[in-house]
Amino acid sequence: MPGTLLLDLDGTLIDSVPDLLGSANRLMAARGLAGFNAAELTAMIGDGVPALVRRAMAARGRTAGAGDIEAFLADYGAHPAAQSRPYPGVPQILAGLREAGWRLAVCTNKPEAPARRLLEALGLLHLFAAVGGGDSFPMRKPDPGHLMATLAAAGGGRAVVVGDHRNDVLAARGAGLPCIFALWGYGPADMAEGAAASAASFAEVPAIAAQLLG
Repeated sequence: MPGTLLLDLDGTLIDSVPDLLGSANRLMAARGLAGFNAAELTAMIGDGVPALVRRAMAARGRTAGAGDIEAFLADYGAHPAAQSRPYPGVPQILAGLREAGWRLAVCTNKPEAPARRLLEALGLLHLFAAVGGGDSFPMRKPDPGHLMATLAAAGGGRAVVVGDHRNDVLAARGAGLPCIFALWGYGPADMAEGAAASAASFAEVPAIAAQLLG
C-alpha cells in the first residue's frame, strides 16, 4: 500500500521566485534600497520568510526589523500566486498519486496561510491531506519534528520526503525517513548529500518513492 509523500513547496512543487522577488523588491524600494535579480533572491530561499528578509536586508547593509518582516508578509500574502506556477506536470502527477492511493502533504518553511493561498490559487490545495507551514508548529525544517508533525496531521504511516534544500535532507535524516532530492529546484546539487535518491524532474518522483518504500 502506498504511503505519504511529504513535499516541500517552493522549488519543489512550485516555482514561486517571481512573486517572492516582487515582494522583496517592493520592500527594498520602500526602504530606499536597491532590489535583486532572480538568481540573487533564489539563493536566499529555504529557511522561511524571516530568514529571507534578514538575508535581503543584510545584502544591502541593513539589519532587518520586525517591521520589515511584517511588511514583506503583508505584501506577499496579498498576491502569492500572481506569477508563481507549478513545475511541469506537477498537478497531473499529484492527481495520479492520489488516485494510486498515496496521501500527500506539504511541509514548508513558508508560513501556512500564504502557502495555503498559493496552493488554492493554483488549484492544488484539495489534493493535500495536510499543510505544515513554518509557523504551524513550534519547530520548522531542518528540525525533524516539523516533518513528523505534518505526517501526523496527514494521518501518519510510512512516508517519503521530497525537497530541494539541505533542510529537507537533514530533517528527513533526523526523522528516519528517506528523502528524494529535487534537482530541478532552487538548491545546488551538493545539497543532495545524504538523500536516499535524487530526481531530475517531478515525473521521476512516483517511481522512486514507490521503490524507496519497497
